[in-house]
Amino acid sequence: MRRINLTARAQKFLHKLPPKHERQVVGKIASLADNPLPSDSKQLTGYALLRRADIGEYRIIYDTEKTTLFVILIGRRNDSDVYKELRRAM
Repeated sequence: MRRINLTARAQKFLHKLPPKHERQVVGKIASLADNPLPSDSKQLTGYALLRRADIGEYRIIYDTEKTTLFVILIGRRNDSDVYKELRRAM
């Protein structure tokens, strides 16, 4: 299992979620640490190393290395703000 590293933005968003949604997103992040390339994840266009995975109404933007899963952003799935934030962060 890879070590999980969340950015400050991802942590802040995660802690603002309702408890049930927070548990779901945390569970998905844990499963990504075990298998960073599940069939329901996709590579982001324009970002060679970044991938996205969806859980319910939320989208997780992440990168992975051999020993670490980096969660860059968490945002609403049908909201383009997550990609605007990604552009600002990169």
